[in-house]
Amino acid sequence: QVQLVESGGDLVQPGGSLRLSCAASGFIFSFRAYTMAWYRQAPGKQRELVAYMNSNGDTVYADSVKGRSAISRDNTKNMVFLQLNSLKPEDTAVYYCNHYISETSAPLWNWGQGTQVTVSS
Repeated sequence: QVQLVESGGDLVQPGGSLRLSCAASGFIFSFRAYTMAWYRQAPGKQRELVAYMNSNGDTVYADSVKGRSAISRDNTKNMVFLQLNSLKPEDTAVYYCNHYISETSAPLWNWGQGTQVTVSS
């Protein structure tokens, strides 16, 4: 089984920045082969895709964070990161990482506990 541990969330003022980290451990045949993604879930809303990076380093971002965020990964450490800049109150959510999950499939890995990002003055 794979364990995912997210960290780096905090309370920040609008306009601030955060760098989120995710460490994957357990039985992962080839971490570098996975398209890794960040998701977030705001109170009362469904979990949504924020960004993902495939094994070639290609990235895709949700429109809501495009231009303000950057996903990266360290395959030697089985880690993925999300840099969030120019944070807005609407970015407030619990952020999770996982492999990319299409709309028609279920996650292979259990969700971690997530990391709370709160943007407020």
